[in-house]
This record gives sequence, C-alpha cells and structure tokens, in this order.
Amino acid sequence: MMSDVLVTTHRGAAAILSINRPQRLNALTPEVFSALQRALDECEAAPDVRCVVLTGEGRAFCAGQDLTAELPRDAEGALDIGGMLDRDYNPLVLRLQSFPKPTIAAVNGPAVGAGASLAMGCDIIVASRAAYFQQAFVQIGLMPDAGGTWLLPRIIGLKRALALMLTGDRLDAAAAEQLGLVYRVFEDAAFMEEASALAEKLAQGSLSAMKAIKTALVQSATNDLAGQLHHERNAQAQLGRTADFAEGVMAFQEKRSPRFHR
Repeated sequence: MMSDVLVTTHRGAAAILSINRPQRLNALTPEVFSALQRALDECEAAPDVRCVVLTGEGRAFCAGQDLTAELPRDAEGALDIGGMLDRDYNPLVLRLQSFPKPTIAAVNGPAVGAGASLAMGCDIIVASRAAYFQQAFVQIGLMPDAGGTWLLPRIIGLKRALALMLTGDRLDAAAAEQLGLVYRVFEDAAFMEEASALAEKLAQGSLSAMKAIKTALVQSATNDLAGQLHHERNAQAQLGRTADFAEGVMAFQEKRSPRFHR
C-alpha cells in the first residue's frame, strides 16, 4: 500500500511502514495518523504479515508534530492540543502497545518530541548511528506527551528521563543504547538491511508466545509478584495447549528449527 504520507512495503513476512514526509522530517499531521491506523488495521488482518516495522523516509524518523500546519481549535477559537492528543496521538500509542504482532521502530534519524514517543510505543527500537532522540517539548513551552512521561522513565529511569525532558538535550544513538532505550545500533549504510533482518527473525517466531510476552510485561507494571505469578501461570497454561508449543517441542526433539503456524 502507498499513500501520499505513508509507504508500505513488504520483506518476507514483515511489513515496513515508512512515514513519507521527508521534506518536513516526517512531521506528524492528522493524515499521517489516519494512514498509520489504516496500515495497522491491514497488517493485523493479514495472515502473511507477522511483524511490523515503523520508520521514516529520508534522513529523519519523525520530528513530532508539524508546527507549520494549522493546529486545531475549540468552539471558542482557543488552541485545542488536548483534543488533538485524544483524536490522533493517544489512540496510536495505545494501539502500538497492544498490537498483537511484534513491532520494531527503525529509527533512521532524528526522533524528536512525539516522534520519540511513537518509537517508544513499539516493542523494540533499533537505531542508525546517525539517529538521536530529543524531548524537545520544553523548548516550545510544552511538556512531553503521547505517553512519553510514562514510557521513558520506565525504560531509562526517572532521574535520567527527567533530566532529558527538563533540558531538551539530544540523546545520540550510542548513549541511547547504553541506557537501554535502543536494542541495537547499526551503521548507517546497512541500517535498513539490518533492521529488516531483525524483523524477519521475529516474523519466524511464535505469534501466540510473543503476544503473551507483550501482555505479561504490560501487566507487570501494576502487578505485585504474586499477581504476576498468577498471570504467568494462566498464560502459560493457555500457551501449553497451542499448536506452536507442540511444534516447538517436536522441533527441539528433532534438532531442527521450528515451523510455527503462519
């Protein structure tokens, strides 16, 4: 699928969604959000898609909200940023967090403001050597949104997240990897090849197991240990009855790679 603001390509069982506004550093507009939601609907419904990669065309991942576009206003004519978050940003971040197939943010360049939040909404972040992350909201008199104040401190710790948000400093790819925000950093020339290879690896895995892992980690944010043990027990009992588990055990016994249901 291709639209004016989003390009979808496929590599094996992985779908690559690339925001296509390079002249604006892939800044976000209502059209981009609509295109991403439609693409995610299609990827979820397509049995031949088993992993989704989110990236950007050109030299940026995403510069956040397009501040050159007209911002929404309420009935009295006042700026309505809250309404914009309700309509566009928050549903997409929640969708990424609960998406039933693994997601990778392939951060090929700057991920700024809500662009960084979208990356953090994905399951795994990989970055090119030239990439950086920036909580730039304070520089325009705003606070981080799109889940940034929930996601970032849980990934790198409260004090580091607070410092990055208060200063608006850039975090380069190497530092992001050291802090645990980024899983792997790849050289620029081989970046999309490496990111696509990771996506293909995930696409070969058990979707039922990966979905259960994602759900369990979300639950762990609010469960105590006893509650998490109970959740693990019930989820594992369900997974033990799946064809994927049967195939995994058989593959182990036969000393071969598993061929999970597609």
